[in-house]
Amino acid sequence: MDSQIPNKAALEWIKAGYLFPEKVQITPEKTYGNSRFDLYVCSEKRKAFIEVKGVTLESDNIVRFPDAPTERGIKHLKELIHCMQEGYEAYLLLVIQMKGVDRFEPNWETHREFGETLQEAEKAGVHILAYDCLVEPDRMEIQDSVPVCLTSERK
Repeated sequence: MDSQIPNKAALEWIKAGYLFPEKVQITPEKTYGNSRFDLYVCSEKRKAFIEVKGVTLESDNIVRFPDAPTERGIKHLKELIHCMQEGYEAYLLLVIQMKGVDRFEPNWETHREFGETLQEAEKAGVHILAYDCLVEPDRMEIQDSVPVCLTSERK
């Protein structure tokens, strides 16, 4: 599986105007602080950092991220919170590489700290977005919004 496909799909989706209605300039792999975010988007109205995560782990129509502990993922979420504090918009775009799922949730069993940091990011104003995709042998296209559930059954 090509790990860059979600980033490419996200770039095309944003270029097509699905996330921002106005014309935007998009810069891939933009450095901010101690992180390099997948996309930086700016226009006369906004400046935003976007981190893209490909989601492939599914069970009973629920998709989860991460599929393995990710200190890098936690670092990116904390940097997105910092971006918000500095006046930027911040987005975590979860690109679900399949159709027919009911919801996204953090993988609490695999990496509880990631889920907790995701909750902190949402409270700080980071936009947590999840979209499914039409996946075909030669392309992947972002399509429909998927509900995001950040509550943990076990505390």
